[in-house]
Amino acid sequence: MSSLFRNKSWLVLLALSMLLIVSACGGSSSSDTPAETPAASGSNNNTNEGSAAEGESRTIKHAMGEETLTGTPERVVVLTNEGTEALLAVGVKPVGAVQSWVGDPWYDHIKDQMEGVEVLGEETQPNIELIAGLKPDLIIGNKVRHEQIYDQLKQIAPTVFAEELSGNWKNNMTLYAEAVNKKAEGEQAFADFDKRVEEVKSKLGEKANTKVSVVRFTAADVRTYMKDSFSGVMLEQLGIARPAEQDKNEFVEKLTKERIPAMDGDVMFYFVQEDVGSTDAQKAAEEWMNEPLFQSLNVAKTGEVHQVNEVVWNLAGGYLAANLLLEEIATYFEVN
Repeated sequence: MSSLFRNKSWLVLLALSMLLIVSACGGSSSSDTPAETPAASGSNNNTNEGSAAEGESRTIKHAMGEETLTGTPERVVVLTNEGTEALLAVGVKPVGAVQSWVGDPWYDHIKDQMEGVEVLGEETQPNIELIAGLKPDLIIGNKVRHEQIYDQLKQIAPTVFAEELSGNWKNNMTLYAEAVNKKAEGEQAFADFDKRVEEVKSKLGEKANTKVSVVRFTAADVRTYMKDSFSGVMLEQLGIARPAEQDKNEFVEKLTKERIPAMDGDVMFYFVQEDVGSTDAQKAAEEWMNEPLFQSLNVAKTGEVHQVNEVVWNLAGGYLAANLLLEEIATYFEVN
């Protein structure tokens, strides 16, 4: 087993930074880039085609109905991790955000851009009092996580919710970009990302036939990740094959040890979700992979079992992580 990409993470971060700079230069007349976002997004008054002029109203259709917004919000609060990534990608630094699933309080790949941002609790339980205290002019959330507090949030500020959390992060980012009046920047970010995807895909050739298995270990359960997961969507966009057991339009399957063969493929990427200060999940991973049934798998026999970063492959779930994941896959297949 190997811990893939750990020694190359700084190269991936550098590549992502360059991509975001190119995106901002190509999609906006502003000098601000996602890597150098202002304290409040309103300092970048963008009037590109596709974004509303400052005094112009627009109606945003979202998961909870419609919201009418005018101009560019200056004090945005965001209540999902993938939403935070979307805002940063279009050059908007929120005044408040829920903390990252891993980190103190932000993921490593966004912490430099999140300096001074108010921590609003966890994605599953944001702090209403703190949100109100920030006096936001826009709140971005998600129906899956926040439906029960929508009415409270709407009393504080105009509120826009995405419908779901799924591997297809582009749907939510499109909504968020429109809500913060950065539609043009969002479209440019997508164009840059899709261009890089096509570059990698064109270089893969026969390597795309490599069946890629994706597995997560926790202390409580073990899962394979299918086509509707964050990594699954990326692999499908690249045209990379999946093992038959994972080549399904579903999210995950929880495994028993009898289902260990569902982990097999030509290569297996796995990540470990560990509680702070614990090693139970890592021990569980080692236990499962020492099982005779696992040792009989093709990936075990060929040594193609690689531990990867769960933040990039699963947790972050947004534009910035998608770029990092893309580069990690390109690195493994040697098609940078």
